[in-house]
Amino acid sequence: METNSNNEKTVLVTGGSGFIAVHCILQLLNAGYRVRTTVRTLNREADVRVMLKEGGTEAGDRLAFIAADLASDANWKEAVSGCTYVLHVASPTPLKGYRHEDEMIIPAREGVLRVLRAARDAGVKRLVLTSALGAIAFGHKPQTAPFNETDWTDLNGDVPAYQKSKTLAERAAWDFIAREGGRLELSVVNPVAVLGPVLGPDYSHSIHVIKRLMNDKAPGSPKINCGFVDVRDVADLHLRAMTDPAAKGERFLATAGESIWLVDIAEVLKRRMGKAAEHIKVRELPNWLLRIAALRGDPAVKALVPMLSKVMNSTSEKAIKKLGWKPRSSEEAIVATAESLVRLNLLNK
Repeated sequence: METNSNNEKTVLVTGGSGFIAVHCILQLLNAGYRVRTTVRTLNREADVRVMLKEGGTEAGDRLAFIAADLASDANWKEAVSGCTYVLHVASPTPLKGYRHEDEMIIPAREGVLRVLRAARDAGVKRLVLTSALGAIAFGHKPQTAPFNETDWTDLNGDVPAYQKSKTLAERAAWDFIAREGGRLELSVVNPVAVLGPVLGPDYSHSIHVIKRLMNDKAPGSPKINCGFVDVRDVADLHLRAMTDPAAKGERFLATAGESIWLVDIAEVLKRRMGKAAEHIKVRELPNWLLRIAALRGDPAVKALVPMLSKVMNSTSEKAIKKLGWKPRSSEEAIVATAESLVRLNLLNK
C-alpha cells in the first residue's frame, strides 16, 4: 500500500455497482484514496453506497459517481481526468440467450480499448485490468500441471463465449500497451471463480453456485472442477497490482489454492452452515445426465458440458512471491458467501 498521501490521489473504478468493484472501492477508501466510479446510470449511486455501508464504510464525499457505458465514448474523458490510477473492473457478464458470441466479445474488447485510450490521454500512471482464468485455462487438452500466467486460452479449442470475450479483451489490452500505450502502465488480475461476502443484490455469477446448492434446487453437483477465491483477496490483489513496481507489465492469477469439485462445496456447506444447509445433497451427478439435459436446449447446462470432468487447477505462486499476496482458503470464501446470503436474505431472490 502507499503512504498517507493517498488522500491526494484519485482512483477510477469502472463498473462501480459490480461485486468485485464494490470491494475494490471499499479497500481503496479504507486505504485513504479518493475514488471515482462509473455506473451506467446514476440511479445506481444509492445502491452502491448501501453496499459500501454493509461493508462497513460510509464513503461520503470521498466517492464520486459518473455515468459512463463501455459501449459509448461519452464521459470517459471526464471519468479519468485527474486520476492517478484506474481499476478497469467493468465487463459484460455471461449473457443468457445471446444470439451470437460477438454480443459478448465486441463490448468486452471495445470497452477495454475505450478505457485504455482515455487513461493514456489523461496521463494515468497505471491501469489494472480485471481479466479472468477464462483468458488462461480454456481450449487446452487435459493437463496435470496447474495453469499459470504464461498460459493463454487456445481459441482454436472448445471455448465458451464468455471465456473467449475475456481472452480477446485481455489480448487487445496488451497489444494496445505495446503499440500505443505511451507512458501508461498495465497490470492484469486473472481471478478464478469469485466467492466471498456479498454486500447486496449485485454479485458475481459464481455466487449462484452457492445459491443453487442452498436453495435445494439441485439434485446433486455436476462433475465440474474449479478454483475459487475470496472477493476481498481479489480486491487486495488489485490494490497491490496498482502500486507495486513489480506488477508493471505483469498478469497475476488469483486463486485461493488447489481447485476443488462442486461436490466438495456441497460438503463444506453441509458441514459449516447448519440448518441453512440441511437440504443440500452431497452427491455427484453422472456426466450423461448433464449431456441429456444440454440436448434439451438449456443454455446454462450446455455451457457446462465442455467443462465436465476437466481438472482446472491453477497457481497463484507469482502473486504470493512477487506481491506478498496472502489469500484466504477456499473454505473461508465458501462459508463467507453462504453466511452473507443468509444474513441479507438473498437466498430465494
